[in-house]
Amino acid sequence: MTRQPVAGFDVEGPVQAEVFVLSLVGDRPILTGPCGAAPWYVEVGADEDPMAVVAATVRRVIGEPLVVHSTSWRRDRAAVVLSFVAVISPSLVATMAAAPLGRAELARGDAAAAPEMISVGQVVEHGLRHLAWLIEDDPVVAQRLAGDWPAVLSGYAPEPFRHL
Repeated sequence: MTRQPVAGFDVEGPVQAEVFVLSLVGDRPILTGPCGAAPWYVEVGADEDPMAVVAATVRRVIGEPLVVHSTSWRRDRAAVVLSFVAVISPSLVATMAAAPLGRAELARGDAAAAPEMISVGQVVEHGLRHLAWLIEDDPVVAQRLAGDWPAVLSGYAPEPFRHL
């Protein structure tokens, strides 16, 4: 079976990658990164692959990530914002501020509209649920997150992408 090319999707205006850097302290997930526990925003050029930009930026600034995965998108900050989780080894956290992650209810809209408000905690919750789904469905992600991550993610309802 031959794959047919997918029709292009043009976005007018800026695109930003919102990166949530995740790691573990013991058996607890934490949010960390160059901005501490806040999201890290990276501009994506019109001719750049967002996944490649995020992965390269994490490698350059923090170190080799275990997993980088896009989990959702929304309009915010006068741009299209693509949310990513970047999971790093605990050994890379030492010089960055971090905060433990709590649980959050997912942001929900209706059947044909996005939620009116979406908090950072809700985006991270969605990302962790997405990782829980991937660890069950994607052997590469399961291998990269072997060790403590399966137990940590077992409490998150695995689910694929939902429009935030």
